[in-house]
Amino acid sequence: MTAEEVLDGTREIPAPEEAVRELAHPVPISLSPSSMGTFTSCPLAFRFGYIERLPEPPSAPASKGTLVHLALQHLMWRPAEERTLEAALADLTRAAAEVAAHPEFAHLDLTDEEREKFHSDADVLVRRYFEMEDPRTVRVLGVELRVSAETTAGVKIRGIIDRLELDENDELVVTDYKSGSAPSEGWEQKSMAGVHIYSLLCERMFGRRPARVQLLYLSKPERIITAPSDQSLRGVDVKTNAVMQAVRQACKRDDFRPRPSALCNYCSFQEFCPEFDGQPALARPTLLARQADREGRPQLPLVFA
Repeated sequence: MTAEEVLDGTREIPAPEEAVRELAHPVPISLSPSSMGTFTSCPLAFRFGYIERLPEPPSAPASKGTLVHLALQHLMWRPAEERTLEAALADLTRAAAEVAAHPEFAHLDLTDEEREKFHSDADVLVRRYFEMEDPRTVRVLGVELRVSAETTAGVKIRGIIDRLELDENDELVVTDYKSGSAPSEGWEQKSMAGVHIYSLLCERMFGRRPARVQLLYLSKPERIITAPSDQSLRGVDVKTNAVMQAVRQACKRDDFRPRPSALCNYCSFQEFCPEFDGQPALARPTLLARQADREGRPQLPLVFA
């Protein structure tokens, strides 16, 4: 689960008893780019991940992305002249030590060989970053910035900007690191639609619209750039309002239907999905029990003879 997902954790609590009885599930008080993407891709996955907040087993690709993000964050904290490849690799080593005890990394089920490949792949991603830009030229304003704003309908949007900087014309630029593969032509437009959310957040929070938003796909490496416009920001506002309305209706009716797609192959909740002969009601007890087992603690409530 990403850092953005944590931001969606609080819930709307209807005050009147009638409203409480009407809702089958509590409604999130905010949306993020990742949660909106999940809901539009598969409402059932949204319910598991953002409504029920069910734990997901650690994933090597996701954990690798977290590690590389942290290393690049450390790199950008350095004075510009110190942002060399050697420094970045040292920051990667530092980041690995910092996260070693975190459950996302400590509970990765990897063999020694797989763990060695995990760290060597992270090393490659950091090196490929330097093929796309010289970090000594980046005028950083902030990293891992938590931003939030409201739409015209009062829907709260939250997100985390990997890097905010100034370009050569003193215009804002939002940079988002991606450790996975670059999207195919069919998926690129969907990726950019989520990115425009950050443009809206910047404009609402800082009073300035970014001149561009760029995705740095480290694995290829490849840079995808878009320039926000009045039309794209209106589109974000309208879509966010529509998604929240759909979420509220789904929570009220307990109607989170699965939506099969290629993403099913990577879904942590596949075994509980009706499309794969699973039972959604088993997801919570099963995943909580597995989490307790990974953490070496008894699952509550305890039953004594």
